[in-house]
Amino acid sequence: MKRRTVIIAVLAVAILAAVGAFLISNSKSKPFEFRTQKVTRGPISSVVTATGTLNALITVQVGTQVSGTISKLYVDFNSKVHKGQIIAQLDTTFLSASVQQAEANLEKAKAQFNDAKRTLARMKSLFDKNLASQADLDASTTAYETAAATMKQAQAQLDGARINLQYATIRAPIDGVVISRNVDVGQTVAASLQAPTIFTIANDLTKMQVQASVDEADIGQVKVGMPVTFTVDAYPNEVFRGEVSQIRLAPVIVQNVVNYTVIIDVPNREMKLMPGMTANVTILTAHRDDVLRIPALALHFRPSQEMIDAGLISDTLKLAGRPGMRGGQAAQFPSPDSRSAVSAGHRSAFSVVWVLDARGKLKPVFVKTGITDGTYTEVAEGNLQVGDEVVLGAIDVAANTQRTQNNPFAPRFGGGGRR
Repeated sequence: MKRRTVIIAVLAVAILAAVGAFLISNSKSKPFEFRTQKVTRGPISSVVTATGTLNALITVQVGTQVSGTISKLYVDFNSKVHKGQIIAQLDTTFLSASVQQAEANLEKAKAQFNDAKRTLARMKSLFDKNLASQADLDASTTAYETAAATMKQAQAQLDGARINLQYATIRAPIDGVVISRNVDVGQTVAASLQAPTIFTIANDLTKMQVQASVDEADIGQVKVGMPVTFTVDAYPNEVFRGEVSQIRLAPVIVQNVVNYTVIIDVPNREMKLMPGMTANVTILTAHRDDVLRIPALALHFRPSQEMIDAGLISDTLKLAGRPGMRGGQAAQFPSPDSRSAVSAGHRSAFSVVWVLDARGKLKPVFVKTGITDGTYTEVAEGNLQVGDEVVLGAIDVAANTQRTQNNPFAPRFGGGGRR
């Protein structure tokens, strides 16, 4: 029995030693596993996203130019109106009395004018016969001219009173739809400082616009005429289309964030879109079909210091894709101390991606990038072909192995126990 126990213990130790040797040799031979993805061809669309609000193209706020009490309302929310149509009426009691008073004042002024006219004629006759002095003639002339001015003033006051009476009848200024009503019958409106808004009328809801706020970092990409798609919360599964019609120059600053207003024309023939809806806007700034593209993550990968220390960087790099380098011309890889120079080499015009050479070592390839959609980036120039695999990231195998060995929940090999 003892002999059998010894044999089992020896076998267990041998297995444990073999597994340990395998793990150690494996970690030395392959300390990192690289995650790669192939270079492909396909379409890429570059977009700018923003949020905005839907509004009618032309919106008119209808008010009143005279004060008074609302006596009648002829339209309500969503009512269709035509230009010149009566939509509300103010109480005209005081306005009609003002017209009558102005008419009376005009009649009085006309009477005074006629009297002054007759007096002046008599005074001229007496003056011609040397029966009146020059002072008497001048006084009559002045009285006549004053009466004429008073009559004109009374006529103007009458015209004003009549106009105010007409203003009591409120008419639609445009064809459209009533989208807002701000008063009720019996409510008093005061037009002493500014005209109070009674209705808001939208001209044509079959044509609308989105006022989108675009960040200052993205506004340089947006141009008039670019196609736009957007969604609204009311129809989350439906995509609406429009076109950029205006980019306003005035900045909108909110909490030190600078945005610019972009106007997007939107057809609304089915009348699904309503004023005030929030639009999630996507502006198509560029599009390419069938271009060479790489994952955008590949542009962010940089070898770590551990990779350099492990000798995973090619000693001699053939940079056929780098500008100014002839095919087959070699460039020496910088020392670890100057590693930042590798990632920054010619970055003003070119970017660097990393591929694995035949020995499994990292080799940089310089590429000139085009547009990006956030997932893929266009390769405009560079020594890459369809099917090449670019490095996206790496896994530290040795570190993972060490964590596994230190894990108290991991299975362990043990010797024979006591019975």
